[in-house]
Amino acid sequence: HVRQLYALVSETLRYSPVLDALLAGAGLLQAEKKLPPHLAKVLVYDLLFGKGLKCGGRWKALARRHRARLQAELARLKVQRKVSRNEDLLAPAEGASPGAPQLPRYVRVNTLKTCVDDVTDFFKRQGYSYLGKAASVEELSSLSGKKFLLDLHLPELLVFPPQTDFHNNQLYTSGHIILQDKASCLPAFLLSPAAGSHVIDACAAPGNKTSHVAAILKNKGQIFAFDLDTKRLATMNTMLMRAGVTSFELAQQDFLTVDPRDSKYSKVTHILLDPSCSGSGMVNRVPTEEAAPSAERLQALAGFQRKILSHALSFPAVRRLAYSTCSVHQEENEDVVHAVLQEQGSAFRLVNVLPSWPCRGLATFPGAECCLRASPAETLTNGFFVAVLERCGEEAAVPSSLPTAAEGSLQQGRGAQPGTAHKRKRKKQRVK
Repeated sequence: HVRQLYALVSETLRYSPVLDALLAGAGLLQAEKKLPPHLAKVLVYDLLFGKGLKCGGRWKALARRHRARLQAELARLKVQRKVSRNEDLLAPAEGASPGAPQLPRYVRVNTLKTCVDDVTDFFKRQGYSYLGKAASVEELSSLSGKKFLLDLHLPELLVFPPQTDFHNNQLYTSGHIILQDKASCLPAFLLSPAAGSHVIDACAAPGNKTSHVAAILKNKGQIFAFDLDTKRLATMNTMLMRAGVTSFELAQQDFLTVDPRDSKYSKVTHILLDPSCSGSGMVNRVPTEEAAPSAERLQALAGFQRKILSHALSFPAVRRLAYSTCSVHQEENEDVVHAVLQEQGSAFRLVNVLPSWPCRGLATFPGAECCLRASPAETLTNGFFVAVLERCGEEAAVPSSLPTAAEGSLQQGRGAQPGTAHKRKRKKQRVK
């Protein structure tokens, strides 16, 4: 029941802009003034897009009373958007994001529960054609129908045509696959902590990067994950447990208030830092009336990002750190990294990661080409920035260009909700 509820809520959130349009067009909230908006969205999703209303009582009767009007509004919306399938409504509406490209559907295989070969075989049995490993980014852009590829850069990432929907697929609902943009997979992939390492995820929610780190660690070692939002942490805890992550500890705490000298973190050698940013690189972000961030806003964000990056580097045992943003602005990316490197003197250096990656950092300071940039046009991903910093005189845990695949049976570990800890024995599950 928990898995079903999680899937229902996830799908409702994914369809949120469409549901808003349907509710407004049908006038449901105006007609039913006592109906909470969030409950209205769940009811309408289940009625029109899900597996039918599972609830009973007055809510079911209420939804059915408005069924005809909602179905008519859905049909009108499809005509307006010039689409025939419900899934196509998730694509950016005409005029909403001018020139926004269609990105492939990226599927990260969760190696805590399965392996690439098993997932590939599963999709083959579902009628998909596997085309092998991609040779170029251009090859990813030509996918159509029920064809898929193995990504050319990340060894556990499968690539499907845009708008391929897996939210109701049993591999997704069971945690065997994670739906995650390719650029968002880069920070954990490039951080590359060795199995058994202690890692901090400083700004962790919603948790996709955290689960990726756990897979690279093979559930050995320890992850300390921080976020201030209670609800986001609760959702993240559910997602991590569903993904089979065991060695983690969540804390509702501002990372800037964490004491680097606390003995609890004395073995932390790797830090994943993905701080709040302008989000200017997100292609499919729902369009709003809000204009591009002002210079003052960017400077305020950059000031916070410099502060939190400096704080992360002050942990005494840290050897390697991945700094990332989903921003395209130099102020939040190269300028932040350059300023903190100057502040650190000779203590840390930039690592020239993933030499085959086509887009490098802007040439704003010597060595900026070591950083990575991602963009819809050049890498078929959301706009992103990643820099890997390493303590001088320390060897990297593993080669930066190809982390060890997290395969094999799981070891017993420890998973924790905020303030709790428990042990659970898990086994790697073969996809059937």
